[in-house]
Amino acid sequence: MSEGRGQMSEVRRQKSEQRRFSIRKAHSGSQIWNSFQAAGSRKPEASRRPAAGFTLMEVLVAIAILAIVVTTILASFNSVFSTTEVLGESADIYEMAKNCMKRMMLDIESIHIEQRPIYKPPEFDQPPDPYRLIATTKDIGGTGFAQIRFASRAHVGLENSHREGIAEIIYYVQSRDDGHLVLKRADNLYPYPEFEERGSDPVLSKYVKSLAFKFYDPEGSEYDVWDSDSDEFGYATPKVIAIQLELVNNSVSQTFETRVLLPLLREKTE
Repeated sequence: MSEGRGQMSEVRRQKSEQRRFSIRKAHSGSQIWNSFQAAGSRKPEASRRPAAGFTLMEVLVAIAILAIVVTTILASFNSVFSTTEVLGESADIYEMAKNCMKRMMLDIESIHIEQRPIYKPPEFDQPPDPYRLIATTKDIGGTGFAQIRFASRAHVGLENSHREGIAEIIYYVQSRDDGHLVLKRADNLYPYPEFEERGSDPVLSKYVKSLAFKFYDPEGSEYDVWDSDSDEFGYATPKVIAIQLELVNNSVSQTFETRVLLPLLREKTE
């Protein structure tokens, strides 16, 4: 009898544990489901943050800064290149003017002047003095350019010429077809031909803007022109000749000046 009660108690106890396990399992499943629902209902954290990138204002500011930097760099390069170009042009002009002035000084320092009593003023029907010094002004495009003629022992012969002697030297400015002006030097031995501008005459300087000579007598009086065969100048020669040469190439302009003391002087006729 007591065994029957014991078995019944054991059966009730097992059923009671089964019911409690079923309740716990159902409660646990409910919690898991609620967790899944909560997780599904939450939006991802990243979706609540703004998307990474730049605003239109930030892009415009960046472009403006870049444009300023690029413009500054290009301006610096342009300034450097322009300065280099100007320096190169200045050097070319200086070298050309230096050689030109050196040649003119050598020619004038080697001037030949006929002295009295060998020299006699030419009569009306007589030819002029072959060693006369004459300086005039030539008009080119409305601008006056000096032209000088004299005799000199500084003859420069051609490659195949070995002749020497007293040469007729003429400095003159010529306009080229492209509009540029050049300073040329004519050099002829006796007998002196009638002067004419020739293409074979060597160019001493390009980029000529102006050429002027000043002549000073022993008293210091200044003249723009001269004629040693003229009574106006007393058939005399100047004591000093000043040379002014201005060259210009694009934006570069330079003026060169010098004075030459003549080694010989024919004084005025009393």
